[in-house]
This record gives sequence, C-alpha cells and structure tokens, in this order.
Amino acid sequence: MKSVSNLFIVPILILQFSCSSSKKGETAKSLAFHPNPKIEVYTTAENSDLRLSLSNDLILKSSTDQKNSTAITVDEMKTYQNFLGIGGAITDASAEVFAKLSPAKQKEFLKAYYDKKTGIGYSLARTNIHSCDFSSESYTYIQEGDKELKTFSIEHDRKYRIPLLKKAIETAGGKLTLFVSPWSPPAFMKDNNDILHGGVLLPEFAQSWANYYAKFIEEYEKEGIPIWGLTIQNEPMATQSWESCIYTPEGERDFLKNFLGPTLENQGLGKKNIIIWDHNRGEMLEKRANLVFSDPEVAKYAWGIGFHWYETWNGGPPKFESVANVHNAFPDKNLLFTEGCNERFDAKKYQFWGNAERYGINMINDFNNGTVGWTDWNILLDQNGGPNHVGNFCFAPIHADTTKDELIYTPMYYYIGHFSKFIRPDAKRIQGIVNDKTLLSTSFKNPDGKTATIVMNPSDKEVIYSLTNRTSKTNITIPAHAMQTIVY
Repeated sequence: MKSVSNLFIVPILILQFSCSSSKKGETAKSLAFHPNPKIEVYTTAENSDLRLSLSNDLILKSSTDQKNSTAITVDEMKTYQNFLGIGGAITDASAEVFAKLSPAKQKEFLKAYYDKKTGIGYSLARTNIHSCDFSSESYTYIQEGDKELKTFSIEHDRKYRIPLLKKAIETAGGKLTLFVSPWSPPAFMKDNNDILHGGVLLPEFAQSWANYYAKFIEEYEKEGIPIWGLTIQNEPMATQSWESCIYTPEGERDFLKNFLGPTLENQGLGKKNIIIWDHNRGEMLEKRANLVFSDPEVAKYAWGIGFHWYETWNGGPPKFESVANVHNAFPDKNLLFTEGCNERFDAKKYQFWGNAERYGINMINDFNNGTVGWTDWNILLDQNGGPNHVGNFCFAPIHADTTKDELIYTPMYYYIGHFSKFIRPDAKRIQGIVNDKTLLSTSFKNPDGKTATIVMNPSDKEVIYSLTNRTSKTNITIPAHAMQTIVY
C-alpha cells in the first residue's frame, strides 16, 4: 500500500461536498440503457484533494461497452439483512481527550461524527462498563468486596464520559443506538483477585455480577442515556495485561441462561439486546454460536453475536467466511461488528492509506456476509494514541493534538464515512454483483427509497466501471486507491 508522506489536517468544512475535478475516462459509445439523471458520486482518493467530495465529473458523459470491462450490477428486488447502524466507541480515553479541546473544536468534532448533513452521521455507539484499557486508570463502580452493590455509583463517569455521550446523542438528532460492554468484573469477584490479567468469574458472584449490568443500565438511563443492548464480555478468550476475564463457551452460555438473561428480564430490562462472544471472527461459530444458539433455553435471551477483526493481528487473513457461516447456520440471529482498530500507533502514519483500506475491505465483506452494523473502536485519541493505562496505544479515525488544539482527520474517517453517511438505519442490503476482482462493492436501499452503492478500488490504477440497475446504466471512473459512494 502507498502512504501519504506529508501529514495534513483536514477541516470539517471539507464535508460541504464541493465538486472536485479529476482525470476523465475513455470516449464512450452508446448504450441500451441511459445514465441515471439523478445520480450523485462522492469520492475519497489517495494523492488527491478528494475527501467525501461530490465528484459527478467522474461520470462519463457517454458510455463505453468495452469487452471485459468491470461491471457492477445491482438488483433492488433481491434483499438481505436490515441495517442497524455504524459508529464508534465512546471510551474514557475519547472523553478525556475531548474535554481537553476548546469549545470550538469540541463542536467541530461532534459535528464531524454525528451530524447527518455536515458530518458522517454516526448512528451507533459502544461504551465500557467501568474501566477498560482505554481508561487512564482501573476503576469499578463499587467498593471492594461489596457483593450487594450497596455502594454502586457511576460518579466517576459524570466527569468526562457521560457529558460526551449526551452531546453525541444531541448532535445525532436525539437518538443514538448505544450498547455497553464490560472488560472485567471487580477483582474480588474473580479467581485471580485481579481486574487485569484474565481470570474467571467465581460462581458465588455470578448473581452479583448480573445485577451489576442491570445497575449500570438503570443508572445510565436515569442520566437520560438510553441503552439499546449489551455484550456479555469483551474478548472472553483473551488473557490481557489490561481488564479481561475468561469465559469458556459453556461458561458464557450458563451465565447468560441462569443469571444475566433472567436478571434483566426480572428487573424490567428484558428488551435489552444481549450480544454473545464479542471477540474475533475466526472462532465464533465453533466457540460460541453453535453452543448458545442451538439451545432454545439460552438462545431466547440472545439477540445475536458480536465480533472483532484481530484474527489478523499477526498478519493472518480476515476470516470473512466465519461471518457467512454463522449467518447461514442461524439466519434468525444478528451479526454485529463490535470492535476494530489499527494497532501499533505511530504518528508518522496518520495519513497511511493502508489503514483506511483495511476498513473498506472489512466493512464491505462483513456487510456482504450478513452483518447488520459496524462499530469502530475509540472515536477520538490524542497525539500519543491514548490515553491508555497499559500502553496499548492505537489509531483512531480522528486524533487530537491537545498541545495545539488541533483535530487530525485520518483517511479512515473518510472511508468509514462513505458507509455511515449514506447508509441509514433500517436500510436493507440489496444484491450487487461485481463481475471481477478489480473492485469491491456493497449496496443498500435506504428507507427514503434511495440506493447507496459503495465501491472501493484498492489497486494502483484508475478503473472505469459500469453501474447497472433495472432502469439505468452509468459508467464511472474511480481513481486508484479510492472509495466511492454512488447515491441514486
């Protein structure tokens, strides 16, 4: 992959979608179908000024019928999963960095993510139940040893995280689909007596821990922050140097069946959407889905399964087939991408295009295999890739240089925006077929009747392709290393 050598800061005004010029394609011949007169093309491309830019000049004025040309054929009559949303995690780290920005930069940041017109329209969010690695310190909501949760208080979160959540919801138009995740029970509830380094929930504290989720949801909703759902445990098979806890497949099943599911139901929270697994794609069918979803007494509590992309940590391929396998085996259960980020932070790589292309490849393939929503990790980190209390620094789509009061927009932000801005909640994925491997694509029909087709070109050459539906055929140029959204 190519990288951009010069770091640049892109102001949010770029999202006003002014037309941009670019190289034209070949001279065209007449077609049986006419180009769609109401089409809009938005483009982000490396080595250009195109950043979610309206670029209808990339539509060829006349068409070409070259043999073996790249073609995308869309059929809105063939439909698949309903779309939940796209967003990112509002962690302690994101909230602490946000608080260091000036009011003007805070406003710019909120609009960049959550405003549907001038930003990229995030509609989904995740947050942590007490501390995670992207917190400045480890903490819980109770005093040590308080099995009855008499000291339970979310006072810690009122300083940074709750204010940011409220502002995000407001900027998003008053609604944000929010799910929550724990990284570890309190230390005294675990067999290693440590909130860090894995360990297992002790059986005598299973009910207390289930009550803890309910308490968290109730306290957040008292703050005016609705909770749509929750995952049972972040990465239940990973012993980490940060907050972590291990669940075997049987352990997670039994906790959901005997404690968490009944507890939420008994406390009037039975409509909260419970997500199992919340770990990497590769093992989710064998290690969770088969066991949980095949048991009707536990499956009734599970809305679906969440997954991450870190099976690629050591250079392995993303296991998109696992997503398809779960979807095919349990079509009545939902698939949600719950976390992903580019690891190994290096400020010299803010504008590394390969980071964005990783997002594009994963999002397109996940959606095409049945995923209903996609959640990035931290929405904001500082110039060091943190804060993080164990030094596990990483990239975010937007970074803040808190010493200069600057926001740094990475290519990842724009690539995600090609999906989140143009695919809206309750859209339905429709069939889209690419006739070769040159381009990647996915398509959704929005509730307003408009279709959004996302096209990615990861190659080193510009490509002319035809986009055909039942009524029109349009030829479009996509630059090298580019992402496009076509709205029609």
